[in-house]
Amino acid sequence: MRSIFITGGAGFIGSSAAEFFAKKKWDVYILDNLSRKGTRINLNRIKDKIKKFYLEDIKNYKKLNLILKKIKPDVIIHAAGQVAVTKSIVSPREDFNDNILGTLNLLEVIRNNKLKCKLIYTSTNKVYGNLNYLKLKKNKDRYFFKNLKKGVNEEFNLDFHSPYGCSKGAADQYVNDYSRIYNIDGYVLRQSCVYGTNQFGIEDQGWVSWFIIASIFKKKFKVYGDGKQVRDILYIDDLNNLYYKIALNKKKLTTNRIFNVGGGNKFSLSLLGLFKILKKEYGLKLKYSFRSERKGDQKIFISDNSKISKIFNWSPKVDPIKGTRILINWVIKNKKKVNSIL
Repeated sequence: MRSIFITGGAGFIGSSAAEFFAKKKWDVYILDNLSRKGTRINLNRIKDKIKKFYLEDIKNYKKLNLILKKIKPDVIIHAAGQVAVTKSIVSPREDFNDNILGTLNLLEVIRNNKLKCKLIYTSTNKVYGNLNYLKLKKNKDRYFFKNLKKGVNEEFNLDFHSPYGCSKGAADQYVNDYSRIYNIDGYVLRQSCVYGTNQFGIEDQGWVSWFIIASIFKKKFKVYGDGKQVRDILYIDDLNNLYYKIALNKKKLTTNRIFNVGGGNKFSLSLLGLFKILKKEYGLKLKYSFRSERKGDQKIFISDNSKISKIFNWSPKVDPIKGTRILINWVIKNKKKVNSIL
């Protein structure tokens, strides 16, 4: 029986991955400190499907070491950490400890115990900064890259903006370098905007989910900037399928192990574009006001998935219309749970 260990396993991405691998008949172990809203709800959803839950923090090296020495998993998905730019600006030390120290602890446990496992690290597109040197054009609904056909690839310069960008970027580089120096089988996925069911979006993180939840509950929400900002959005099922392909891959990569992962050009969407879908397709009434754009925000980010697609034969399948429909139906069906988080 194959086994997988997931840090942040009660979060949105972690719990979805846990459920996915459990359905594939893997032994699933998760670790989470349950500090974020919604994690207890997610844990209750998956607790009967997983092998074991550890109420622990990745900042605790001794406990993490004891757990992984015992499990010796085939695959580790590292999804724990601080996830919001805004919170990192308010509490940069906490952001540093969660994202850098926590990741270093995990790498050191793998190295010191010579664990033969794959490590998948959930990084972010924020490591590229605000990309304000790129030439853009726009129409009434969205921004476009003027000269980029496929989007941002892995050759773009790193430019860490915000403490969050610094901490995720540093951890990103630690995983990549431990793979080179210590022969750890690590993979860095610089993920764009991931959305889907069981995501309790808030203003600071998970914008697709947050706008849908706010609309269904008829709450006023804020739009920072002009609303024409664009992201390529990736439905959670597509991301889980990628994790699975990496987990099953038997050939150890010898080249750079950093990948941009998102919806790509085909599944890119502006905030105003999402609003149009919600109004036209589902008749939702949106109550929002505009605010000044936030520091370090990217006017547009679209992942060039060419590298990950070539190596793992993967591409996203769930388009924004289908993905938002599934998410809306989930929110309506789980109003009581969602409202408890609000």
